[in-house]
Amino acid sequence: MKRIAVILLLAFALCAANYADAQRPVQRRNNYGAPEQQATQQNNSDPDTSINGNNQTPSNYGSPDNNAGVGIDTTLPMEVIQSSNNGLLDSTKMSLRTDGIFEKNLIRERIPLPYENIREDDAVYVVRVWREIDAREKMNQTFRYAGVEDNGSQRFISILLKAIKDGTVTAFSADDDRFTTPITADDAINAFGGGSDTVKVYDDDGNVKGYQVRAKATDPDSIYKFRLKEEWVFDKESSKLYVRIIGIAPVIPYKLSTGDVIANSDRPVWWVYYPDLRPILAKYNVYNAKNMSAGMTWEELFESRLFTSYIVQSTIDNPYNLPLSAVYPNNTLFRLLQGDKIKDKIFNYEQSLWSY
Repeated sequence: MKRIAVILLLAFALCAANYADAQRPVQRRNNYGAPEQQATQQNNSDPDTSINGNNQTPSNYGSPDNNAGVGIDTTLPMEVIQSSNNGLLDSTKMSLRTDGIFEKNLIRERIPLPYENIREDDAVYVVRVWREIDAREKMNQTFRYAGVEDNGSQRFISILLKAIKDGTVTAFSADDDRFTTPITADDAINAFGGGSDTVKVYDDDGNVKGYQVRAKATDPDSIYKFRLKEEWVFDKESSKLYVRIIGIAPVIPYKLSTGDVIANSDRPVWWVYYPDLRPILAKYNVYNAKNMSAGMTWEELFESRLFTSYIVQSTIDNPYNLPLSAVYPNNTLFRLLQGDKIKDKIFNYEQSLWSY
């Protein structure tokens, strides 16, 4: 009986102690091991900005800069590293051996056939049309062919830029499409807006001693749209409907500083006068997916209309000279249908001249 009484007494003492602890207020501690009440009093007072008591700011050396481009010290030197090609033009390397069974003549001395002269008095019907070629479509994938030959990259945009860089073709500002303001080759290359990066340069002690500004490279595959400006003319002397391309412009969208693309913001970068470009296009072969030997020139591709496109603007029923994207801003399908209607009107005009 004594043993049972002792056990009951100990159990009662433990229960009383646990109950007393449960009734005692709990003091939570902050991250630095101080009670919550003391931490609150310290936070209400003026903050202590000192580190280790010496008021020194910790170094950011070796850690990512979350405020890049913000608060640049203009008193420090800034080095601008120039980039002449913006990643769009590669240096041409000639093959030192015959790359194939037979020797290829990549630069062919071809002269495009001259256009038939059309008198102004014989042009009884004239319609101006702007259309866009999207190289992502299957029929237009030759525009994105990334092969490299002895005469350089075979991409269509690379052919244009190389002709501008060599000075054989002049690029004109996209402020208008009437070829009024020529621009330099460097401006034409930099107009694609690759942007630039400002990078801090540190010394051995981890202090910023200057800045470097480097141009961002532009991916050639990101340029996959081209705008054509053309005229459809019916010549009463030859009783024939002609189409002549006047200019070509690469098209890219506007981008935010974050790199995000703004929807429905496609714009021409610059314009090239197509009659000046024809002799250059006659020297480059178009990629043939079925037979590399059965190739045609780029000039033949455009003159034969071997591409697919959609109309973005015309002079038919357009007194305000607006593109379809401005007339129908929120309906891309309706814009395509309106473009097909414009194409049908041109076709029906020619057909209405004849009786069958």
